[in-house]
Amino acid sequence: MRKKIKKVWHCQKGEGYIDVAVGVLCLMLVVELCMVILPVFMKKQQLDNFASEIVRQAEITGNSNVSGRINELKAQTGLDPQISWDCDYFNGTKVQLNGDIKVTLTQRVDIGFFVFGSFPIDLRARASGKSEVYYK
Repeated sequence: MRKKIKKVWHCQKGEGYIDVAVGVLCLMLVVELCMVILPVFMKKQQLDNFASEIVRQAEITGNSNVSGRINELKAQTGLDPQISWDCDYFNGTKVQLNGDIKVTLTQRVDIGFFVFGSFPIDLRARASGKSEVYYK
């Protein structure tokens, strides 16, 4: 009798099914985590491109009043960042030839994982350049 109980106790026929179920559960959690986090990286990339595009526009026009290009990029990307300029101004809003133009964009993004809530994070993108316009 004791041998039968010992034999049944050491039987591991159903253990493989439990290992597979736990493995699949872990795999699904990793896939969900990737689906939550990867869009944040995509938005960061879009924000970086947004910053470099508006700095390039400001370099070409010589001022930080590039609202037309900003509105186009907002429509294309779906982002609505806070924009702060840091420029060496000449006559109000114009930046003299070889003057520094810097921009910082800040966008708040919420990430959440299942029902554990959302976690807001601030994405920040910076770009800089030099004005290519000479004002007399």
